[in-house]
Amino acid sequence: MNTQKSISGRAWAEMLLLGLIWGGSFLSIRIALNEVPVVTTVLHRTGWAMLLLWGVVWAKRLPIPRDPRVWAAFLIMGLLNNVIPFALMAWGQLHIETGLTSILNAATAIFGVIVASAVFADERLTLRRAIGVGLGFLGVATAIGLDAFASFDLRSTAQLAVLAGALGYAFASAWARARLGQLPPQIAAAGMLSGSTLMLLPAAILIDGPIAFDLQPVTWLAIAYYALIATAGAYLLYYRILGMAGSGNLMLVTLLIPPVAITLGALVLGESLSPQAYAGFALLALGLLILNGNIGKRRD
Repeated sequence: MNTQKSISGRAWAEMLLLGLIWGGSFLSIRIALNEVPVVTTVLHRTGWAMLLLWGVVWAKRLPIPRDPRVWAAFLIMGLLNNVIPFALMAWGQLHIETGLTSILNAATAIFGVIVASAVFADERLTLRRAIGVGLGFLGVATAIGLDAFASFDLRSTAQLAVLAGALGYAFASAWARARLGQLPPQIAAAGMLSGSTLMLLPAAILIDGPIAFDLQPVTWLAIAYYALIATAGAYLLYYRILGMAGSGNLMLVTLLIPPVAITLGALVLGESLSPQAYAGFALLALGLLILNGNIGKRRD
């Protein structure tokens, strides 16, 4: 008998809030990139979020892991879930719209199903999941545009960079299940961000030069939003919803992010997307709904 955890009204409300928070992160990152280089932008994101989460760990008096293997796992998790995807997506946003970035970011769930099916015996690729994955990839291809596969320009490279970041998230999800599943989520998130920051600090200095703190107020506001609210706060909210609604239902949050990012990009940055981007998102959304079991799954 196949059952799926139901979503309460409270879980729906918090999932909507998470979608709004993450949807706004694309705009705030783009604003910060007007003044801050890519790697330093990512360093701000992980560094300030790390400090806030360790504050939460201290306040809750959670035990800090002492096993070196756990800290090695944090480093790899930080590389897969923060350093690679954050940097690739931030660079991509310099060359494509924030709304399109958010649409391609939604492919994370599609990649996650494929990676999980290859790594875990209990997450095999069923016919329903294969259909969902196929529709998801069709949506991604439609959003990018077939002409992008014929010419390899800066815009198409940026779109592929965002997709590579989404793939990094998928590998991170599998790594977290295999290596960090036994830890409290606050510890796992703080440790991951610590590993990310340790890697990003020397990289930012080498690539971008000395870190400047004399930034415009709007830049600091953007950094505060995407680091403290859309990273540290969102991680805590994410795990709260996960406990209430389950991982399958939580996948639906990826459908709430692009409309927010597209709207903010249009209102604040004057961006507009092509009809093919919206068509691609519709196909991707359908694929995600099938993967989640909302469509095409018999209720027993």
